[in-house]
Amino acid sequence: MDYLGLTEYILTREDQKLRGAVGAFLQKQGLRLEEGVDYTYALVDGKELVATGSLEKNVIKCVAVRQDYQNMGLTNKVISQLVYAAHKGGKEHLFIYTKPGNLQIFTDLGFYKIMALADKVVLLENKRDGIRDFVRQIKQKACFEGRASAVVVNCNPFTLGHQYLIEQAAEESEFLYVLVVSEDKSVFPADVRLKLVQEGTDHLKNILVQETGSYLISSATFPSYFLKEESVAVSSHAALDLEIFANYFAPILNISRRYVGEEPYCSLTNVYNEKMKVILPSYGIVVREIPRREAVQQAISASWVRGLLKENRLEEVKALVPETTYRFLMTEEGRHIIDKLKGLRPML
Repeated sequence: MDYLGLTEYILTREDQKLRGAVGAFLQKQGLRLEEGVDYTYALVDGKELVATGSLEKNVIKCVAVRQDYQNMGLTNKVISQLVYAAHKGGKEHLFIYTKPGNLQIFTDLGFYKIMALADKVVLLENKRDGIRDFVRQIKQKACFEGRASAVVVNCNPFTLGHQYLIEQAAEESEFLYVLVVSEDKSVFPADVRLKLVQEGTDHLKNILVQETGSYLISSATFPSYFLKEESVAVSSHAALDLEIFANYFAPILNISRRYVGEEPYCSLTNVYNEKMKVILPSYGIVVREIPRREAVQQAISASWVRGLLKENRLEEVKALVPETTYRFLMTEEGRHIIDKLKGLRPML
């Protein structure tokens, strides 16, 4: 197909040669092609790539137009094609992040700003007040008007460590929002993780367990391809995510305290926690760090549990997870996940 004399290409994960060309093109534009993208649209003039954009699930990213081809409507064409592809794949609610200098371009295309991070990145969505509506729905389910606390967890899978953190937070709070990360990049799928948290905290009566949607610790809030240095990327990711929490979740849900577990193992999570201690207090939100629950003189972690599952050491896992999690692991679905961890095909 042609557009203004340019040849249109649609790339998939398998098109390694063309993906390499797109990656090189983006690098010249000060960007990089992320591994997670599963659909890329490109416009080529002869043999020269002049415009491109990609999709990762419902997130538009890696949009760039060569300098000498700007002001020709190519950005509109790229975005329109990506929106069409997303809608064709059943994805109506879309996100995009771009450089602040491009903000007007995308607002003109029907996107609305969620959050901007200094001169690094701006995050937008295609629903007016989409994030506010999402958080208000959580508020309605809680039926609680007083000052509340929050904890944001991934739980891959839900362990006694997670349960201890939530129990401690609930004991110290009048009401606690437990927000489970919806991003589906963990071994345990998002719906399973949400269910395990709900079942493992069912004995607590002053909490509400809800998913984060696309708004917290997700591909939408982590625009790493803009940032060349990994350390800057990690720090900026955390800052953008925490600013979203402080500007939308906290005021609507009346959250005045956020709980977090100590992080002795993961350096990336530790950076996030340290950033939290700087950003949230500036919004009047107290950060309360809870020491990890231990077993055999070692802090319980989901990575420890996954390692044991991979080695089929189920009796040892039993001492690290709630009964509800262990029961799930013994189901057919649980065994399927364990087999994935082992790198084996599920048994018929």
